[in-house]
This record gives sequence, C-alpha cells and structure tokens, in this order.
Amino acid sequence: MEKTANFTAGELRARRRALCAAMNTYHPDWETALFADPVNQYYLTGTIQDALIVLRRTPEAEGHFFYGVRRSYSRACRESPLFQPGECAGEEIFPIASYRDLAGRTGSVLGRVYLEGDTMPFAVIERLKKYFVFSRPAECTGAHTAGAGFLDAVIRQVRSIKSPAEINLMRRAGDAHRILLEERVPAILCEGISEAEFFGELSAAMYQLGYQGITRFHQCRSEMCLGQIGFGVNALVPSFFDGPGGAKGNCPAAPFGADEDRRLQKGDAVFVDIGFGIGGYHTDKTQVYFFGARPPDEFVKAHQLCVDIQRRLAGQLVPGAIPSKLYQDMLNSLNVDERDCFMGVDNDHQVKFAGHGTGLDIDELPVLAKGFDEPLCANMTLALEPKKAVAGTGLAGVEDTYIVTEEGGLCITGGGRDIIVI
Repeated sequence: MEKTANFTAGELRARRRALCAAMNTYHPDWETALFADPVNQYYLTGTIQDALIVLRRTPEAEGHFFYGVRRSYSRACRESPLFQPGECAGEEIFPIASYRDLAGRTGSVLGRVYLEGDTMPFAVIERLKKYFVFSRPAECTGAHTAGAGFLDAVIRQVRSIKSPAEINLMRRAGDAHRILLEERVPAILCEGISEAEFFGELSAAMYQLGYQGITRFHQCRSEMCLGQIGFGVNALVPSFFDGPGGAKGNCPAAPFGADEDRRLQKGDAVFVDIGFGIGGYHTDKTQVYFFGARPPDEFVKAHQLCVDIQRRLAGQLVPGAIPSKLYQDMLNSLNVDERDCFMGVDNDHQVKFAGHGTGLDIDELPVLAKGFDEPLCANMTLALEPKKAVAGTGLAGVEDTYIVTEEGGLCITGGGRDIIVI
C-alpha cells in the first residue's frame, strides 16, 4: 500500500515562510536560494528526488518556489502534497533533463544566490553556472569561487524547531528505540555471539520495530552502519568519527562495522550507540550492558557520573538557555579525575561537546558546545550523551533524546538507565 505523506501542504508552506523570514533576517541581500540536498528537499517538499529547488524572493512571504525534477517526476507528484492546481500560484513542479530546462522556467538571472555550502558538490555548482548567472552576495569574499553565499546555518536553524507533526514522528522513533535497547538487546546478547552476529540480530530487531533503514548525517563524509557497538575494549578503539565512542569495525575500510572475530565473554561490557529513524526523523540513544558478571566499581562510578550529568543538563533544557553556557558550566563542575577520559575513548580523542540536535539528520543544531550562543527554543530536540572511558573495560555512559520545554528536557527515549546486567 502506498504510504501517505507525513505532512500537509500547509505545514510545508509554513516551513517555507519561516525559511524566507530567516533569510531576510540573516542574509537581507538574498534574491535566490538553491537546494539539492535530499534532507532539505524532504523538509521543503515532502519527497526526495534527483532534483533542484529554486526559491526566488518575492514580496509574498513564501517566495516563488520552483521544483525541477530529473528523476522521478511522477513519484514527486505522487508523494508531495504541494503543487496542487489552483492552491498556490507561487509553486511550480516540472520535469527536467538538465539545468538548461530549469533555467528556461525560472529565468537564468538569479541575482544574489545562496546555496548549500556544506553538501552541494563543487561540480554541481560549476554545472549550474553554465546556465545561471549568479551575483555575488555583499558579504562574500573572493574565496567563494562559486559567486554565491552559503545558507546551511539558516536552514538548519529553521529545521531545529520541530512542529507537532515532526515531534509525533520522533516520539514514535523514541518509543521503538527504548524497546529496542532496553528489551530486545538483552534478549539477543548471549555468550559466544560475535559482534557481527549481534549486528545482524540487532538490525533485524530494528526493522521489526519500524526502522526506516537509513541513519542520515549532515557532517560531510560521515558514514555509519546502524551505529557504534563494541564488546569490551573494542568500544575504545579510536576512529575519525567525531563522537565520544569508538569501534574496531570490520577492517580499515569499514571501521564502523562489527568485528567478526570478537565474541562475547563473561565479564564483558557492551556498548551500543545507535540512531533510530521513523518517517525521516531520528532519535539517538546509547545503552551500556555488562554480561555475565558484576561490573567493576570504577566502571559503575564512571557510568553514574554520566547519568548524573545527563540528568542535570536535561533539567536545563528550557527556552532561552544558551547551549555554550550549559556546556561550559557542565565542564566547570567536573574535577580532574572526572575529566579524565571524559567524552572520549582516551585523553587524546576527546570531543568538545556534550549533546547535539537531532531530527532529519542525526547531527542537527543546536550543539552543546563552545560557540553555540543562540538560545534554545521550545520544541527543539537534542540528544544528551555524556560518556567516559574506563581503560581495560570499555565505554560507560548514556545518551537519550529530549524535547526542550518550559519545564526542562522531556525525554522521549526512556531516560538515562543504569548499566543493564545480563
């Protein structure tokens, strides 16, 4: 059966109005915005295609919205609730074979253009310049060889505040995520199972619970196979991924897979850090287990520290709070021993954040880190993930996803759990 759209045309147009208003505020000289990134396409249209969005500034709040689709035009028309005849004169969808066709509909002179600097390949920009004329935004320097400005921060800021429909999808993901890590995983772990076999069983359980089949990242070249898992000290193997956890993986070419040779033994810590998406929207959660024995006191102490930090931070997730201040206050509260191997597999691989937004990407705004000074708003969604390595044992800690409310962070993934002993 064909799945219906997750969002109404009214909601998608409200997003576009919010985007235009934000562009007017942060880039008052903008005349055209270009979007090709699949996540931004979905956010603005309700479908993902090989396509380009051209948003032209107009006196109307929603702008003039062109959607040129190379493949698949028929599916885009079927999935998107926009572009209905007579509903909105400022919306156009049409098939294209090349950007030449798009320029024929939108006009080739785009004025001052802003585009996705983080995700749009330079080769695509060069092809666009064959058919479109870009005027350089006033704020840009000669370093921007494309002749355009970047709008990533603006669209990500708009996306960070979730609507009731978006939060509903995240609640569904969070419910399934909690069941997966708190109920299904303990039933899967058994003596002698390899990390690779566990990955397979974990994947099957995720799909049974409604997992969408992909975990998306905004960060360039970030790759992940379900998530990061590790038996024992395998969770302390460092990698290039900008997160506090580690994984040995399958081989140097696939450092985030599973180690087929490492088998679960009594006395092993088990680290499971995965995203879970439904309808495009992700929650992020980590659960730590201990198999066949009581965890060492040092590991229990490290885990409890992380639970306490998460609980304190969650209580501070209120509208108006400043992410950078929450992060610095948290760091200032730690003594020397508590900072040792905090947010990293060792002291040479510590990350400089304590939480991050999540939604259509697993790594969204805002971030609890230095430099993130925009205040929190109601209905932002963040994952809080304090973690601490214990040499010779594994990685302790928690991660859960919260909604920013007037009463503090509302957890939608179950809340920071103690170590689950199996």
